[in-house]
Amino acid sequence: MSTANVLQFMQKTADDAALRQQLEELLGVGDGDISSESELDPQETAALKGERAPIVTEFAAKHGYSFLVSELVAVVDAFEKHQAGTLSDSEFTKMLGDSDQTSQNAGSIKRLANYFTRTYLGYDMSSK
Repeated sequence: MSTANVLQFMQKTADDAALRQQLEELLGVGDGDISSESELDPQETAALKGERAPIVTEFAAKHGYSFLVSELVAVVDAFEKHQAGTLSDSEFTKMLGDSDQTSQNAGSIKRLANYFTRTYLGYDMSSK
């Protein structure tokens, strides 16, 4: 499974107000900013893991971010578990960073996971 596109799409919601507003309308809850676990509220989590997931996946694809519903759900689930404390920082990073070792995107995924953990958690995996 590749999570790079999911993470890139999620990060884009922090940078692009129009995208964020459209996503908010699609979800029907939250503010559309799903860029990090601190921005992802419980209502957004439920919508992204539930019946809105296919709609969000189609929406993301229209904006150049192609991923499967299962990949979106896996990333949101990891954010939710980490936020709840049932997934450690290293497990969280590994789940997001090592999910596709055979892909040439593995390095990109690791960089994104490191970015998320450094930016939002203050945990630097690049030294490991």
